[in-house]
Amino acid sequence: MKAVILESYVMEEGDLDWSGVKALVPDTTSYVRTDYADIAPRIGDAELVLINKCRIDEAVLAQCPNLKWVGIIATGTDNIDLDACRRHGVAVANVPGYSTYSVAQMTFSLLLAICQCAQRYDRAVKAGYWQLGIPAEYGLLPQVELLGKTFGIYGYGSIGRQTARIAKAFGMEVLVCTRTVRPEYDADGVEFVDFDTLLARSDVLSLHCPATPETRGLMSREALAKMKPGAILLNTARGALVDEEAVADALESGKLAFYGADAFATEPLPPQSRLRSLPGAVLTPHIAWTTKEALQRLMDITTGNLRSFLAGKGENIVNP
Repeated sequence: MKAVILESYVMEEGDLDWSGVKALVPDTTSYVRTDYADIAPRIGDAELVLINKCRIDEAVLAQCPNLKWVGIIATGTDNIDLDACRRHGVAVANVPGYSTYSVAQMTFSLLLAICQCAQRYDRAVKAGYWQLGIPAEYGLLPQVELLGKTFGIYGYGSIGRQTARIAKAFGMEVLVCTRTVRPEYDADGVEFVDFDTLLARSDVLSLHCPATPETRGLMSREALAKMKPGAILLNTARGALVDEEAVADALESGKLAFYGADAFATEPLPPQSRLRSLPGAVLTPHIAWTTKEALQRLMDITTGNLRSFLAGKGENIVNP
């Protein structure tokens, strides 16, 4: 049995622990990064491949007849043609739940960066400034208290639910719009509403759903127009949920006060993106999931997925 790792690290070399995978499959070849044109040649006659953002589609699968299992070291599977994998008899396993706490934490990191600007004040103080007379170039924003504000959540999976807990700890009223309201949610102390109500009542709206045919473009120009004037929009989910041009327009007009994002329609964010130059946009480079603790959970679950497949079972298979 052969395995190929097509992307061996996330942020810096060594941040992913592959020891468990290599113990299970000693004949493992590892590459730092792999361009699309090199995916099929590098997989070659291997039965197992581990990827993060590499695309696996019909063209790749047709050149890799021995391939039996794709382990994606992520939760989302946007870069994998699941139907094509099913046709070729290739099982795909993802890693659910590993980044729940880290992504929820980043959601509030973005919100607090908007509401209190701690890092910007830190730079100003270290440059010799105090409360008054700090130059505009430091980009300071008005201080905002979260207590009593309405925090809206679209999508109530594990990350959305954890984000709700944090919002409640700040004393915020929490509204949720989700496809399915389960009995176990009764004790969460949140109010379930439809999408239009969520838009109209939220002071802060946070997105926590996958990108599906139903949710792509969710935050359209029309949806943004229904939000409270001066609301804050947060996206730590998927860039495809948001019409970024419409968001830029809403920021420029003042309809949106701020946009905090860790996910973008095109990544890396293109140099020409208007979001880069707007003071109301607070942006991070899709790193919410890269805490040390989340990455270790990621690899522990990935190793478990591989172990299960080799044992003839198959855990976290997304294309049964």
